[in-house]
Amino acid sequence: MGHASRVAKPGDYLLASVAGESLIVVRDESGAVHALYNVCRHRGTRLCEGGDGHAIGALRCPYHAWTYALDGTLVTARGMRDVPDFDPAAYPLKRAAVRLVEGFVFVSLADAEPLAEPPLVALRPHLRRWNAAGVREAHRLTYELACNWKLVFQNYSECYHCPVLHPQLERLSPSDSGRNDFTDGPVLGGYSGLRPAVHSLTATGTTARPAIGSVAGADLQRAYFYTIFPSLLLSLHPDFVMAHVLRPLAPDRTEIDCIFLFDPATMERPEFDPSDAVEFWDVTNRQDWRINELTQAGIASRAYEPGPYAQAEGLLHAFDRFYLGAMAAR
Repeated sequence: MGHASRVAKPGDYLLASVAGESLIVVRDESGAVHALYNVCRHRGTRLCEGGDGHAIGALRCPYHAWTYALDGTLVTARGMRDVPDFDPAAYPLKRAAVRLVEGFVFVSLADAEPLAEPPLVALRPHLRRWNAAGVREAHRLTYELACNWKLVFQNYSECYHCPVLHPQLERLSPSDSGRNDFTDGPVLGGYSGLRPAVHSLTATGTTARPAIGSVAGADLQRAYFYTIFPSLLLSLHPDFVMAHVLRPLAPDRTEIDCIFLFDPATMERPEFDPSDAVEFWDVTNRQDWRINELTQAGIASRAYEPGPYAQAEGLLHAFDRFYLGAMAAR
């Protein structure tokens, strides 16, 4: 759903759309994070509208003022005391399963409890070096694409296209410098090397920000790129973390949040300015989104049939295998 820094304080919430359902992801007074269905237990009215927000102590229905604690417990039901056998404890907001992994919030609508470990746990050693649980969101870009989400995953999994599509990226990181450390399963990807004298993937290739977390050694000359099935693209840079959170809207439409995460101490410096990273990746994103939309348009043709993958597209084949296996398991 995004990074937990979006719900940093008790009462902070974000609205998430999952498979047509609206969820309120909220932090309560104890610090726990909950995923509550945005559906009042009285007449079904949505409690919250818009995007991120802050609720002071409770969530209140705008229709008849039924009021819920931040953990979903019903605390006030106006005029219901004279209803025979009415028990407020029987009407909490319904919950979805929620799990935090190194600062990233995952939810599931499945009935099983507790939520199985999200695949992101495989990257825990990396995420701890980058202090992913302690970073804060500094900027977010939101895009709506006219393409299927799987095309975005596939595009992110290869740099065969980079010399053609991303000249500004190729100048900083050679497309043939990549090495994959996850080549099968729900997590795929690895790193690309930075050219000499390049210190980060920013508009200038340089950065005034210190290394993030405990990043050191070879990681100072690398950028890591991973797809995490089914909704997260993660990249780790020497001085920041970037994540793309995908929300399929339709078979040919996808909404994407691109979030930029930095060390809080770095963000507090007077000279802090994330625009060098934001501008570079906004250009790169838009180059990718345009080609993804052209691909969507092409594969809709009766003339389309899949062509062979190049050796540089091995992760696409791995994604295909995993996706087909996941669908077969259902």
